Amino acid sequence: MGKVVLGRVDERLIHGQVMITLSQKDGVNSIFVVDDVVYNETFMKDLYKSAGNRTGKKTIVLNEQRAFYYWDKYKFKDYNCILVAKSIDVFYKLIKHGVEVCELNVGGIAKKDENDLLVTKSVYLNKEDAKKLKELREDYKIDNIYFQATPSAPKSSLDEVLKNFDLNHLSSLKLRKDKKW
Repeated sequence: MGKVVLGRVDERLIHGQVMITLSQKDGVNSIFVVDDVVYNETFMKDLYKSAGNRTGKKTIVLNEQRAFYYWDKYKFKDYNCILVAKSIDVFYKLIKHGVEVCELNVGGIAKKDENDLLVTKSVYLNKEDAKKLKELREDYKIDNIYFQATPSAPKSSLDEVLKNFDLNHLSSLKLRKDKKW
């Protein structure tokens, strides 16, 4: 049975020195990219496979449904992977489906609308994604959820980030707009 050594949320998916450094993590022998758009565009799929293969690790590109199937049927075979997706929602669905992830790194999410809050230098988060991360930790025992853009950057804990949101009173959202990065 394979395993997800590291889950990473990054809208850029595989890029530069970040993935080269992360791919050296102990036990990693592959990179799984889970993205419906990339999976369905041959050029993009080949591009990401090529970029991932430059790390020396086998790179597999799946859409969400194929990732569910590959987990259900094969438990990711003998692949100890870094699983990369563009959104927290993809990880939320994968983990709720049963894919086991012990460590989740949120590395880069751009601002999408006025409800997104800058919570670290490279991550914008909305209340829904904050709630999903909290649920993953509390209900699915993903204890190691942190925010870190690059391996050399400082980490921010999930608790630090959740302080930006009032999740005890879900009807209100407490924003810290004065925060300067």
